[in-house]
Amino acid sequence: MQAEYAQRRSQVMAKIGKGTAIFRSAPTAVMHNDVEYNFRQDSDFYYLTGFNEPQAVAVLAPHHDEHRFILFVQPKDLEKETWHGYRVGVDAAKTQFGADQVYSIDQLDEKLPQYLEKADRIYYRLGRDQGFNDQILQHWQRQLATYPKKGYGPIALEDPAPVVHPLRQIKSAAELDYLRQAAQIAVAAHNRAREFAKPGLYEYQVQAEIEHLFRLRGAMGPAYPSIVASGANACVLHYTENTRQMQENELLLIDAGCAYEYYNSDITRTFPISGRFTPEQKAIYEIVLAAQLESIAQIQPGTPYKQTHDAAVRVIVAGLLDLGLLQGDPEEIIKAEKYKPFYMHRTGHWLGLDVHDVGVYQHGDTPHNLEPGQVFTVEPGIYISPYIKPAEGQPAVEPKWHGIGVRIEDDVLVTANGYEILTDGVPKTVADLEQTTG
Repeated sequence: MQAEYAQRRSQVMAKIGKGTAIFRSAPTAVMHNDVEYNFRQDSDFYYLTGFNEPQAVAVLAPHHDEHRFILFVQPKDLEKETWHGYRVGVDAAKTQFGADQVYSIDQLDEKLPQYLEKADRIYYRLGRDQGFNDQILQHWQRQLATYPKKGYGPIALEDPAPVVHPLRQIKSAAELDYLRQAAQIAVAAHNRAREFAKPGLYEYQVQAEIEHLFRLRGAMGPAYPSIVASGANACVLHYTENTRQMQENELLLIDAGCAYEYYNSDITRTFPISGRFTPEQKAIYEIVLAAQLESIAQIQPGTPYKQTHDAAVRVIVAGLLDLGLLQGDPEEIIKAEKYKPFYMHRTGHWLGLDVHDVGVYQHGDTPHNLEPGQVFTVEPGIYISPYIKPAEGQPAVEPKWHGIGVRIEDDVLVTANGYEILTDGVPKTVADLEQTTG
């Protein structure tokens, strides 16, 4: 992978020209008192370096006479490493990660100016670490102060995201291998969860089966807090308590994916805990499944991303009209968004190093068109909360529909000729689900 990281850096440096780009590692986060969460590297930093330690800074300076890729890292320290884990250190970082120069992180203020003084701009994304933001801004201010005397130096501060993120959106062959592996592990976990779930168990027991299999198969762990939502809990989009005891004749919505080598999967399935859909559950489920299939059918290079969402909305509105849950002209309902009490989110998101990965969905009034190598989720849903308030002019919802929540989600790769569903190993037809549950 080091050759691929080097290629990525070269692509970024070609785009920034005489600029200098600065990338900060992720901070460590405290869980409680002096106990820290497991460290998770910043995705842009990792994408460009593969370096997986905190308290590090990467600098790209394509205009510099000697050093184009510079790392600042924690030095070796036996006492601290005894407590907190081994460090790569300054010397090994140069050989292992291909840096032209490596310094100790405590030399940042001393050494950084030489990589800024001849740049025409600084590429740095202001983050959540206000102290580090101030540190970089102070360096920039010092350079601005000397500009009148020198006639050169960085006179602008720019976000590197418009340079780096389009590269991250198009996945390489190596990245797709990781995404496929993350998908297959999550597929196995969802299939195990469907076999395991039954009335009387608690949601957290199903969660434990899923996450046990994630780790057993080599994943880093969950890609995000697993959602195991039975009954009306499925109407809460980001339900994560997972504490309820599952009951007969309910649906179970599971939204769970894993991280493999930092790349993520994201799957949702909804199925009857007792093995058979009720008539109302089946009616809603079939609408959502039809919406997902129609959305996926839109996927090919050149298609506006928005078209996948619009296709799902049309199917959902038509289905809810047929059931009497909506009334009126479908085009007016869509324009006025009167379907939103039932379907309030978008149909998907980009997927990669981040679960909600980087990339734009719209360029002002111009739609973003799909390209080969992009990966995103397709996840329509219908949620009929017991507390639902229909849109103005729409009918009241009969109690028989209350508490039904359905979402179906797959991870889809845009290919040269269409698409590849990375997560199609999890059944989703009514017939398959009624065969394999209960």
